[in-house]
Amino acid sequence: MSQVFKALSDPTRRRVLQLLRQGPLSAGEISDQFDVSKPTMSAHFAVLREADLVHAEKAGKSVIYHLKLSVLEEALLGFVHSFGVGGQASTSKQEVTE
Repeated sequence: MSQVFKALSDPTRRRVLQLLRQGPLSAGEISDQFDVSKPTMSAHFAVLREADLVHAEKAGKSVIYHLKLSVLEEALLGFVHSFGVGGQASTSKQEVTE
């Protein structure tokens, strides 16, 4: 879980995840949204892959990134539950029929 929070600690990486919410994008399409060097973006992509927040797929000379939302949701839910918030679902009330 610490790798996920390391990945989320950077605003550029959070923005990459927001962009990928709309659907898969190539590394070039993502990089075009930022005013940083390609090596810097490559480092951000590496952190996101290590945290398992994105899946990279080769397509010819391009790399296409996909968001792995389930990993993000699981990490955030685990974090929330560590504070005792959002515990187990309460038991449902049983209706009494006469």
